[in-house]
This record gives sequence, structure tokens and C-alpha cells, in this order.
Amino acid sequence: MSQTNNNQADDKIAAKNLVTIDKSDIPDGGMKSYKQEDDSIILVTRDRDEFSAFDGKCPHAGADLGEGLRCGDRVICPWHHGSFDSRDGTLLEPVAMRGLTQYELIDEGARLVVDTAAKIDNRTANDKLTDTHTIIVGGGGAGFMTANQLRHTGYGGKITLISADNKAPYNRPLLSKAFLAGQMDEGKLILGGSNWADRNNIDLRLNQRVSEILPNENAIIIENNNGDNEKQSADFLVVATGAEPKIPPFKGADLASVFTLRSMDDAKAIKGATDNENVVIVGTGFIGMEAAAALSQAGEATSITVVGRSARVMSNIVSEAVSNALIKLHEENGVRFVFGTGVESIDGDSSHVSGVTLSDGSTLAADVVVLGTGVAPRTELLNEVNDPDGVQVDEHLQLRDGVYALGDIAKATNQMGRMRIEHWRVALQHGMVTAAAILNKDNDHSLEERIPFFWTAQYGKSLRYSGHSATPDKGILFGTPDDLYYIEYYFDDEGENTRASAASSLGRDKELIAFSELLRRGHAPTRAQINAGFDIIEQAHALSP
Repeated sequence: MSQTNNNQADDKIAAKNLVTIDKSDIPDGGMKSYKQEDDSIILVTRDRDEFSAFDGKCPHAGADLGEGLRCGDRVICPWHHGSFDSRDGTLLEPVAMRGLTQYELIDEGARLVVDTAAKIDNRTANDKLTDTHTIIVGGGGAGFMTANQLRHTGYGGKITLISADNKAPYNRPLLSKAFLAGQMDEGKLILGGSNWADRNNIDLRLNQRVSEILPNENAIIIENNNGDNEKQSADFLVVATGAEPKIPPFKGADLASVFTLRSMDDAKAIKGATDNENVVIVGTGFIGMEAAAALSQAGEATSITVVGRSARVMSNIVSEAVSNALIKLHEENGVRFVFGTGVESIDGDSSHVSGVTLSDGSTLAADVVVLGTGVAPRTELLNEVNDPDGVQVDEHLQLRDGVYALGDIAKATNQMGRMRIEHWRVALQHGMVTAAAILNKDNDHSLEERIPFFWTAQYGKSLRYSGHSATPDKGILFGTPDDLYYIEYYFDDEGENTRASAASSLGRDKELIAFSELLRRGHAPTRAQINAGFDIIEQAHALSP
């Protein structure tokens, strides 16, 4: 190729990386996304005469951030409420696990030129606490996020992450969703991507069992495969042992074809066992519902039946109207429900399940049983210092100086009060708060300034829930759940001046984001305000700094 042709090719590449934007397109205090021909998205934010440009796809699941909401200095993802600083893209709130890629801008007066080939390096040098050692017990979301956030916010000391699992940390919520449905490969579930530990200089120790935690010594005892014990001490000890499935005491729960769904191995076993088989799922919570939807989408099972003592699904989370809409969605996809009865026994022999006998005396054909009957926190290693219902910690997840307890085992104070919550976003929040506490970063939000959030995906529809309510039966509903388009606000009592403590939604993403921001800031709307036609998005903007 001639030099001229080389120059022309270089010019085309350079032109492809340059995107021109009119400043007048973006309001002061606002943002706008620009979709490109190559499926990339550019997000531009504005504060008076200051503009910033970013990769506009949320690093968690690729949502267009321009479809979300900007509240003050926070850009909030429409799907899972990951939040980023509008000025430099810093991660403020998971479930995203890293900040936004920022691009350089060329100011041409009335226009801006975004150069997507020129990325601004916002990395933080790992030069803090270089002579210290942090041990993290647990390879779930809380443990992973602590290690990841430490490395991305300046921690230069040694990090040892100890996991009883045989795999590097992975995305557990997707096990009962895309993975079980056969829509996502195992490799895509690995948190931080392949070789995450090596790339971040983290000593990842798999298949290791911690037999004892010595909080007064900032130490642990590891039991090796040969039965020998190894004691390790650290400057900072992070305990994130997670939760384990509850196994009901009914007869047959220990048969070979009875499964729980908590780990990658569990999900693989269920996938391998359900081909051309009758599946009974015990439990009508979101795990049972997700498993039913995923197995239905996979299309391998002969039949799927969900059994529950309740009269409806997810009864402690959503109202009867929303529950009925979810039941209808499942029934349209071939799932059968049996409500108002428990399991008396799982029948069969040591090698195979033959059926399920219910407490009303009826029987169900079953070859495989999946137990979605809840989980219990793994607090036994800390029983000497805390209640088994949850480890009592402060707003920075600290149990005592240098010792932290987080994730499913922690009973901590957030914006909603002191509670123990078993959701992925909360576990990741805990990791961020713990990392900030270790680094003594006063500018990071404590747990008291955060709120719970979770989502459940069923048949490609994502129901999102923000906050925490004592009951879903005192709510105000807008929209039509049967059309899978609604938002519902929940209150703990019937008082007109009672503030909403939670909301759930399908499809009305910006309203749920606005509610979440108001709830986070302590300004959730009252029942009277919502009934009076309260503009929640406008109010979220108005109250944002």
C-alpha cells in the first residue's frame, strides 16, 4: 500500500473515533447519550460550561445510561441502579463494579468533539497502607467487592482472599437466571473477568476451609486438606462467609435428585438432571420463581410444578395484583402452581425421586426436586461474639478495630434501619463500604446513606424492588401488572402522612430511580403526596444537590 493510502486509512480511523456534539443539545445539570453505528454509546454530562464524556453503556450489563436518570452529581443506570459520578465516572453505587471510561473532549465553541481513542486515565495509584495485610474470608459478592474496591481505590498492601468454593468469585444471581436457562456460559459469570486475582495482585486461595476466626487477634485458622491447621494473622480481617440453603426437615430431602441452588456446582447439577424429567420446585419466593422461569426457558424439562404454603408467589414482597400477574406469566409458559400446601415427604429411593407427597395428602409426579426454601447466614464462626441471626456491626461494617463482618451475615444499619438483607446489591455495597473504611476514606458514603435494592428476571422481564417494607399489602399501584408495566409504592401502615418505605416496578424505570433517590436522601413521598399526583421525577431533580 502506498504512503497516501496509508494516510487515508489512518484518517478514516481517526474520523471514526471523533464524534461531534452540539452543546445546546444538553441542558445544564443534565446528560444525553449518543448511539453510534458500531453499537457503542457516548454519554455526555453538563454542569454550566463544564462537559464530560464517557462510555455510555453501564459496565454491569450494558444498559444505555442516557435512559436512566441524573440526580445532582449522580448518573443512575435504568436497569440495576448502578450509580456513577457525573464529573469523572467514579463508581458510587453497585451493582456495577467499576467506574465509567472517560473520554477527552475538544471544545470548538458551540460544539464539542469527543475523541473515543483518547481515554482519560482515572486510575488511583496503589500507594496506601503498603505494609499491611488484609485477609478476606469468603469469595462471594461481599468478599470480591472488598478486594476489588481496595485495589481500585489505592490499597497497596497484601490481600489474601480465602474461599471454600473451587472456582474464582462469580456472579451468583445469574445462576438462577441466564445460566440455568442456558443463555450464558460459565466463563461470563466470572467476576472481574479471567485472571482477575493475578491482574490485581490478590492471593486467591480456593478450596480452603476456615475452621476458626479469632477476632481478638485479627486471625483465622485454616484447615488444610491433610487435616493440619494453619494460623494466619492480618492487620485487617474481613469476614464474608455468606449464607447456606435451608433444608426442610421433611422425609426424603436428602435423596440424590433433590437440589438446592446456591453455587455454580448446584446450577450445573440441576441443568444436568432435568432433561426430560418432571421437576417440582418447593418455594414461591424469587429464587423458586427464577428457577421455574429459567428451566421453562431452557425447554428441557417434561413438566415444572411450583409448590408453596402461601396463596400466591413472592407474597412478602409484592401485592396480590403483581403476584397474580407473575403467576399468569409463568402459566403462559407452561408452569403449574400448587398453593396453600406444604411438602409432607419426597418419595423415592437412594438413587431416584419418584414423587412428592403434599401435606393435604395429594401427590405430584416428580423426578427432580429443587428446594427454594430460603437460606441461613453462616455465622457459626462468630457465634462467640454475636447472635446467629446476624452479626451486629456499625455503619462501616466494623465488628471491632480492624475486624469487619459483611454480606449475608451482617445485621447492619442502612437508611432503612438495622437489618440483615440477603441481596447481591447489598453485599456489593458492603464491600465498597468496608474498603473505604480500611482506607479511612471519609468522602465515601457509609452504609447508613445507602438503601437496599434487588431485581428478579423472569422470561426476559425484570421486576425491580427498592427499599424495604414490612408488608406489600398497604400499597398504591399505578399501571397494569398484567401488561407487565406498573409501579407500586409500599407503606408500613395506612397513615396519610406515612412515607413510602419501598417500591417495585416493571418497565417504569425512571420513576423507580427517582423514588430510590428520594428514599436514599430521606425524602420518600407520603401516601397523601402520591395520591395527590406527586411528580416523583421532578421532585428527585429538585432535591438533588
